[in-house]
Amino acid sequence: MSHLYKQLRIHQVFGANTDVGKTIITTALVRASALNNNRVFYLKPVSTGAPQDADDEHIKRHAGPQKHLVDAHCLFRYGDPVSPHLAVKMASETQGGLKVSVPSDETFVGSVAEHIRKRARLASGPGHMYVETAGGVHSPTLSGTTQLDTYRPLFLPTILIGDSRLGGISSTISSFESLLLRGYIVDAIILFRDEYYRNFEYLTQYFAERGTHVTALDPPPPRLDSAENVANTEKYYSDLVPDTLKGDIFTALEHLDECHAKRIEELDSMPRRTLDAIWWPFVQHGLVKTEKDVSVIDSAWSDFFSIYDTSSGRTSPSQPKSLLQPQLDGSASWWTQAVGHAHPTLTLAAANAAGRYGHVMFPQATHLPALKLAERILQGPGKGWASRVFFSDNGSTGMEVALKMALRSFIVNSGLELSSAEKKNLGIVGLRGSYHGDTIGAMDACEEGVYTCEWHEAKGYWFEPPTVSIQQGRVAISLPPALSPLTGDQQTVEEFETLSHVYDVGQRLESPLAKHYRQYLDKHIHTLQADGTRKLAALVIEPIVMGAGGMIFVDPLFQRIMVDVVRDPTLFLTPLPVIFDEVFVGLYRLGFESAGPILGINPDISVNAKILTGGTLPLAVTLASDRIFSAFKSESKVDALLHGHSYTAHAVGCQVANATLDLVSRLVESDLWVAAVRKWAPEGASATTTRVWSFWDPEFIASISCLDVVDEAMALGTVLAIKFKDDDAGYASHSAQTLLQSLRLPLDDGSTSAAPGGAPFGVHYRTLGNVAYFMSSLNTPRATIEALEDRLWRLVSNIRRS
Repeated sequence: MSHLYKQLRIHQVFGANTDVGKTIITTALVRASALNNNRVFYLKPVSTGAPQDADDEHIKRHAGPQKHLVDAHCLFRYGDPVSPHLAVKMASETQGGLKVSVPSDETFVGSVAEHIRKRARLASGPGHMYVETAGGVHSPTLSGTTQLDTYRPLFLPTILIGDSRLGGISSTISSFESLLLRGYIVDAIILFRDEYYRNFEYLTQYFAERGTHVTALDPPPPRLDSAENVANTEKYYSDLVPDTLKGDIFTALEHLDECHAKRIEELDSMPRRTLDAIWWPFVQHGLVKTEKDVSVIDSAWSDFFSIYDTSSGRTSPSQPKSLLQPQLDGSASWWTQAVGHAHPTLTLAAANAAGRYGHVMFPQATHLPALKLAERILQGPGKGWASRVFFSDNGSTGMEVALKMALRSFIVNSGLELSSAEKKNLGIVGLRGSYHGDTIGAMDACEEGVYTCEWHEAKGYWFEPPTVSIQQGRVAISLPPALSPLTGDQQTVEEFETLSHVYDVGQRLESPLAKHYRQYLDKHIHTLQADGTRKLAALVIEPIVMGAGGMIFVDPLFQRIMVDVVRDPTLFLTPLPVIFDEVFVGLYRLGFESAGPILGINPDISVNAKILTGGTLPLAVTLASDRIFSAFKSESKVDALLHGHSYTAHAVGCQVANATLDLVSRLVESDLWVAAVRKWAPEGASATTTRVWSFWDPEFIASISCLDVVDEAMALGTVLAIKFKDDDAGYASHSAQTLLQSLRLPLDDGSTSAAPGGAPFGVHYRTLGNVAYFMSSLNTPRATIEALEDRLWRLVSNIRRS
């Protein structure tokens, strides 16, 4: 991941094009750094062409009078003077057809990262390092991935070498914007002072208005085909980098040093400033004692944060560590990540829509991103039942919309003449432990609990659900006390051969347990109806998993029968509208697009958010059937769904959502998914209606569920939950947080790391009382998950229950 050292300033050098003078200007920087008595390291990760013409050799020749302070290296060298991706292919051809291994992006970046770490250990005092790229910013690396994306995990601050030639203004600005779109820090632009095209004049003013430093340097003399060229070049460098330590190059050097110092100073001040200014959600500030309790996230990439670690800066000079340490985003940033942080496809989609639309009014209007998204959502999770899509800001507001839809449609379709008081007293049926967001209406659709507020008025009835888990290595359904007597004895656990059998709801509908569920629900809902205290108007459930309630994996059969019961004409003259809150579980978080096919039944209304925009920005969609939509349709304005948000269907979010769904549709067919499915449901196993599976290893889940401190474990899709034994279980418990606290620290014991660049990594995780949960993206490499499984196993297996 990112590298930042107190004593070693590192900059990566990109060019606005090929042949713009990257190596010449970098040589000048190296020479100036050495003249300032800095230890200087130069790295050319990939070099193509004749060895004598290699850039690292040029650096060595012209490092100046302090060349003993300069260390220059190249990691991957190929003989043909072509693009690196082509050089690898040509190397294979010149070796008689023998296959030449192409380093993956991970291997390539890991090699660069390891070289940086080794050089940091050599720089016992102040030092500078320059990592020079090849060609332009989007020139491909060995794998064919463009440089901007390949190097992004390292997140090194950059110097852009501008183009002083004809057309160079455009290529320089375009390159600068490409760097910004991928989150790079551009500390300076340096280019030659061409007196004919005078690009430097325009670019200096252009970038000054954007707060970016520009330095113009005298151009080199024309290249000569003789030994005289070396002498001419050396004289040029002597003039450009005089031993008086004065001139434009030293001004640029001073600016780069200031940028480095200011970045560290800012990072160092952020914990205190945060404690003085921020009110966090779901955090008891009374428990945040020191600045060390604040996680400073400098950047993020793929599944990892880059965390500022002040303790690293206090290590011995002989063993310095980067001030930035990788930390696995173990909660997928509150369940939002779909394809990893800062995915360039999503970034570009957002930028494109922002540039085309900004934000535009949506009522009685349309734009292409919103229309395309609505159409594909109707053909995705809404296929076969939904007819309309309503846009809102986030999951909680999407649920507010869903509740409004359900209550109005119940009143209209039931034909009941209700008083104002009776309308306000309408209630819902749900499950204990449910959570639908923090807005007031969504809170009222849950029983009173830790998330509710002083105005909370629980409007409904919530059944305690039976749950699915792995206990002592066996698949089990645990029945709550209210359901246990229905089995004819006091047994509270029913075991199954595999998870697939549990989620084969169609096969289980005629089972004895199904009959018990139906009997129980029929009886209690009939009693609620007859009581008359509150008229039931909707069923609201989080299908399959109730997230915030404690990662409660509900028996899908129980939820299916709940839907069947509220649609039973012998109990309800008009079927109750059914809402699926799929904000958390929808769009493949659990390995399937929506819960409908698992339960074997569709809702009337459903809500999707979280994964919808790939963790880039908030957006939610509420899907409704035609029956729900028709309840609002008339000739009167007051009958309309008078609900909306200023940023309804914002084009940026819709464009990102479309790009996310494109990526996800390809992931579903990927080798990563196929391999994971086969582990849980190998070929030849008995077929079920829907195969359930997880990215987490089934043997790991079974093994960890057998540990003494573990009550149960469970996994589906990207989600892993471990419930620890605790006499004081519940949201207020700190047991899971306490037991796993060492996960946050990197395990630097020589074990294999799956963090970008190969560095040991810590784990950022969230807990829900005595439940710890972990969540991957939809494309997290298996190696990363295995590394976390290994960390968890080593930690949890060594915990002894008191």
